[in-house]
Amino acid sequence: MFVMVKLLDSLEKYLLYIVLFATPLLVLPVFANPYETPKLIFLGFGVLAILALKTIKAFFRGAIEISLGSFDWPIALLTISVILSAILRTPNKVDAFFVPGTATFILSGVLIYFLINQLTVSEKKSAGAVLFLSGLAYSLIYLLSTIGFFAKIPQLPAFIKAASFTTMGGALPGVVFLAALIPIALSLVLAEKGLVQKFFLIISGLVLVFALILSTITILPGKPTAPLSPSFNTSWSVFVETVKQSPILGVGPGNFVSAFNLYRPLSYNSTNTWAIRFTSAKDFYLTFMAETGLLGLAALAIIAFSLVKLLQTGFLQKESTKKFFESSGALVSLIILLILLLLFPAISAIYMLLFALFGLSAQVHKVKLNISGADSSSQLASRLPALFVTLPILAGAVFVAFLGYKAVYAEMTFKNSLDALNANDGKTTYELMRKAITINPYVDRYHSSFSQINMALANSIAQKKDITDTDRSTITQLIQQAISEGKAAVTLNPSRADNWEILARTYQAIMPFATGADAFAVQTYTQTVALDPINPNLRIALGGVYYALGRYDDAISVFQLATFAKPDLANSHYNLAIAYRDKGETQKAIDEMNAVLSLVVKDSEDYKLAQTELDNLKKKLPTTTESTTNLTTPQKAGTSNVKPPITLPKEATPPATP
Repeated sequence: MFVMVKLLDSLEKYLLYIVLFATPLLVLPVFANPYETPKLIFLGFGVLAILALKTIKAFFRGAIEISLGSFDWPIALLTISVILSAILRTPNKVDAFFVPGTATFILSGVLIYFLINQLTVSEKKSAGAVLFLSGLAYSLIYLLSTIGFFAKIPQLPAFIKAASFTTMGGALPGVVFLAALIPIALSLVLAEKGLVQKFFLIISGLVLVFALILSTITILPGKPTAPLSPSFNTSWSVFVETVKQSPILGVGPGNFVSAFNLYRPLSYNSTNTWAIRFTSAKDFYLTFMAETGLLGLAALAIIAFSLVKLLQTGFLQKESTKKFFESSGALVSLIILLILLLLFPAISAIYMLLFALFGLSAQVHKVKLNISGADSSSQLASRLPALFVTLPILAGAVFVAFLGYKAVYAEMTFKNSLDALNANDGKTTYELMRKAITINPYVDRYHSSFSQINMALANSIAQKKDITDTDRSTITQLIQQAISEGKAAVTLNPSRADNWEILARTYQAIMPFATGADAFAVQTYTQTVALDPINPNLRIALGGVYYALGRYDDAISVFQLATFAKPDLANSHYNLAIAYRDKGETQKAIDEMNAVLSLVVKDSEDYKLAQTELDNLKKKLPTTTESTTNLTTPQKAGTSNVKPPITLPKEATPPATP
């Protein structure tokens, strides 16, 4: 029994070290997101395996030994805020717990914190050294990428061959990761007595510092690899408006993009990132508070208070700053990371590092809970209480692992379908995407993509010169499936503007040959605009539907709102000019076309197109020039080879709007 417990102790400890070391480095091209998804899977399954080992060990021991740390209560409150917000506020739980999996990253990080708390002082030092070695490995990979080493290996995927490749998908998270590890590196050097080991640590630390400097240079403003993010003012506005609408629990983990679409200020359209829908705020705190509300804010405030108390105690107990730094490098790393998160968002490895540093910095005391019937005369009877305590935990871990397996299998299948799409293999794309949905029907991304695939296949058949009855039947089935999948995506996450937009574009695409599609297109575009109200492109699309139906007054009203949302967008003015022209308001059309000319580059194709239209307007000629440039002309309802038009079934109506 004793040997078994010792073996489980070793397995648990080394598995924790492996998770700490490998999570920041793991990259797998078998997923649509080769950076974040494998880290999420490895971290989640790794933590589950450690919990299973700890549970089995508790059964054999007949007791649970727990080390309670100085951050337990605020981190427990943070955990509660994440769980409640994910369950009650995130519309699609898959977004919260799988991809992007914000809730799972945080919950796995919390478990990492509690697991590190169970380590001895010497084991915690080893865990800090493992994090440092992970930073060293990251630095070496980054430096090899910079000098073009991976580009010379033909078997590697294209994204790994890129000179800007990092295992975290960008230089910015690498900067945060490496900067936070510098104090740990310094504390290891100060604490090491052996000359050879100290020399190795110094050289390794210099490699880490060099990689940090090089990474920092690449993210400076003006550099091609400088990261894009919303401004602080935009992020603050989104947070404030989110809290006004959902003060306690926010919008839910993984759902920041919905709040961003709905609440970003009009001034955002004057920035160079106006067309981007960001999935996080400028920094970690505003993102977290927008997603978890005031409950998350309270947890962060209590964590800050606990950290200040710990920091004061740490300085008072040390004879000198050097001694404090030597023994408390993890605490200094934690403070630096918390400061950096005031400036930058967090991703998978950063979440793990944050909670690992909390664990390494915490002051702990042990508590032992007896779960065996030690007084019983029967050995079986003495094990029954331990079995009743540990079996539900193991069963829960197995159940979560099974759900995780299905999600992973579906994600890999979906990635294979995208690879088939890139290879122009429509049949395989269709089959694999349908298979991914069968495995995991709760991912709105799958349904949205499958909707577009069905629509593309229907359009391809509809382009034939002679449409047979078989073709007509196939087109009808594909259109109905495209609508069905689009509706499924909307149902899974009705707050996501992207899902409504895809459904709206599906209805718009079938307007020439499907009776009733025009009204459905108007309805769904209207809901899309309601969820992303300052996006001028959505209003241009809605105005285009009205224009195609000959409803020029409605089209003009919508195009006008597009010009108000972003006055310097030439395409808004161009569409408005065309609508004025066809309504017969020539002078207004001329004014808008002059606005277009003032906004586009002179002598460009757009400029020539607008100038031609302006000349035609001045001559009062009704001709229309087709555009193949950035200026898109609203199209009137066209004709189709599909005769007679398809009548959409009752099931094709749009979902009810929230």
